[in-house]
Amino acid sequence: MAAPEASTAAVPTLYTNNTLRNAFGGVLSFFILLLIGVLAFSIRLFSVIKYESVIHEFDPYFNYRVTQFLTKKGIYEFWNWFDDRTWYPLGRVIGGTVYPGLTLTAGTIWWLLNSLNIPLSVETVCVFTAPIFSAFASWATYLLTKEVKGAGAGLTSAVLLAMVPSYISRSVAGSYDNEAVAIFALIFTFYLYLKTLNTGSLFYATLNSLAYFYMVCSWGGYTFIINLIPMHVLLCIVTGRYSSRLYIAYAPLVVLGTLLAALVPVVGFNAVMTSEHFASFLVFIIIHVVAFVYYIKGILSPKMFKVAVTLVVTVGLAVCCAVIAVLIALVASSPTKGWSGRSLSLLDPTYASKYIPIIASVSEHQPPTWPSYFMDINVLAFLVPAGIIACFLPLSDASSFVVLYIATSVYFSGVMVRLMLVLAPAACITSGIALSEAFDVLTGSIKFQLPGVTSNAEVDAGETSSDTSEAQTDEVHSVWAAAEAYSAPSIVLTTRSRDGLHVFDDFREAYAWLSHNTDVNDKVASWWDYGYQTTAMANRTVIVDNNTWNNTHIATVGTAMSSPERAAWEIFHSLDVKYVLVVFGGLIGYPSDDINKFLWMVRIGGGVFPHIKEPDYLRDGQYRIDSQATPTMLNCLMYKLSYYRFVETDGKAYDRVRRTEIGKKYFKLTHFEEVFTTHHWMVRIYKLKPLKNRIRGKAKKSKSKTSSTSSSKRSGTKKKNPWQ
Repeated sequence: MAAPEASTAAVPTLYTNNTLRNAFGGVLSFFILLLIGVLAFSIRLFSVIKYESVIHEFDPYFNYRVTQFLTKKGIYEFWNWFDDRTWYPLGRVIGGTVYPGLTLTAGTIWWLLNSLNIPLSVETVCVFTAPIFSAFASWATYLLTKEVKGAGAGLTSAVLLAMVPSYISRSVAGSYDNEAVAIFALIFTFYLYLKTLNTGSLFYATLNSLAYFYMVCSWGGYTFIINLIPMHVLLCIVTGRYSSRLYIAYAPLVVLGTLLAALVPVVGFNAVMTSEHFASFLVFIIIHVVAFVYYIKGILSPKMFKVAVTLVVTVGLAVCCAVIAVLIALVASSPTKGWSGRSLSLLDPTYASKYIPIIASVSEHQPPTWPSYFMDINVLAFLVPAGIIACFLPLSDASSFVVLYIATSVYFSGVMVRLMLVLAPAACITSGIALSEAFDVLTGSIKFQLPGVTSNAEVDAGETSSDTSEAQTDEVHSVWAAAEAYSAPSIVLTTRSRDGLHVFDDFREAYAWLSHNTDVNDKVASWWDYGYQTTAMANRTVIVDNNTWNNTHIATVGTAMSSPERAAWEIFHSLDVKYVLVVFGGLIGYPSDDINKFLWMVRIGGGVFPHIKEPDYLRDGQYRIDSQATPTMLNCLMYKLSYYRFVETDGKAYDRVRRTEIGKKYFKLTHFEEVFTTHHWMVRIYKLKPLKNRIRGKAKKSKSKTSSTSSSKRSGTKKKNPWQ
């Protein structure tokens, strides 16, 4: 009897040990996640520590300006705001053309802090929004990966996402762009989808729809979600993995998510009228047909089931064909078949370069190079294949979703370098799974060899050392990328030389000059890259900006820059422009200046105004600004405004970007006058000279009057002026 009593007593002890182990593991995981959040936040603060708390890049300045308006005027004024300082004379309805998620999030944080008597400025909140949400994204990655392969893989994936350079590039302090909150929304939506798929809970399905709504509010990349999830649902149906959990995970998302998405003004009826959303509706019909087939299978006999299946499939195919016919009819009238230009660029990488040069002109819409992958995801590029293999051991609904996610994100990142940001979470998830599985195998091997030490133990130790060195290499690379490659704000440039660190603050110098030396109602023309900054920092009206919604308006500015001085003056004068701003990097070697962007101005302008032809600006197919440049190039407005008085800098007019002496060194401006050039010649501002046609008219009138008087004298009769 003693043995049974001992075994019975051992059961509570074993249960207690497991409970304590689980409790300790939960507490340890919590503190590890807390440290991962601190790491994700702190590694993105180099830009503030090295420079200052300032907004980065171009688009974030528009978001900052909108957030300022929201906090001052309120939500109702924000929805109805008509901005007359952009796209003059057209203007822009801000509430109906902007994704409000980022602005509403930062505005809510600012309101909460001020309600708690923490008086932070709007700018400070905007600067630190991205690092805060990078911590949230790391925690969401932990939750997602935990649904696939457990807590160990989740922790590994979370720490990888906290440090991956691709995500750091878009979430450093000051990077106040839509992606700052959108990546968190993307990962969290995927997590809730997998959570619903694993549990079949309608509660999580509702939360999934709400998370998708937040994603729609935050970024136009929400179409990736509404296409990837239907692809996974269809994959599960085709492979025989349909279940009621799959139905609960998908059907509420399509119905409730689409209704919520239509509430966002910038989306509206596009949620049901554009081709990006049609795949979700088609799969929605298919899953209902499959669900009905499974339902009648349980209530009918096998013989009747065959008849019913034939009927259901026939009706289902008829409905699908009818829906497809309706969709084709809806999109047939559209030249792009209901797809947006950016979506077509993803499906056909050559589409933008052929038909929409405004999209192709954006640097972040270009395909990445191979070094970009090693720069932005580093050693994860080698771990991703191992993670994909681990997802098949064994294959589940959740792991098949991860495989589909990494496959599609790799393709889209190869088309557009901006979408490396979408690849980063997928790469971290699969790499975390690979490292976790490898660690499980390693620890299992060590446990198996504990009773005796053999030579294999040395091999295991070597493998452990190798894994540790790889992790250290990734950590060092991530810290370097955060501190050096991605922390510098584009509005403040720095360079190192033998004399030390040099700071170029020409952009803010130019915007400050415009703000203090021009009238508040003056119009400023520049290339669209600088529109947001000019409006936000100089508070002046611009002709075009980074929204790029009106291709004809941008083509008009491009045509003016590509035209001779007099023709350009007439175009700008018709737009009521008083000042023209150009960015020039020839003196200090700044490569992202307007001369390097000039061919895009020619292409965009020529796409609307056929008299602008790109070959007229090329010599034997080469773009040149030296003595071999074409007369059209040497006489266009952009060349003159960039190189005016440039020869006075060194006597040779040597362009450090193009690495050559310019072709036309000495010339005068007849219709524009230079009013300001920054310290390093990076930004140059010119003023349109006033009208002279009245002077010419008076001279012409007096000349005609003199000739008529002399002719009257010759004729011997003097005619009296009837108007005197």
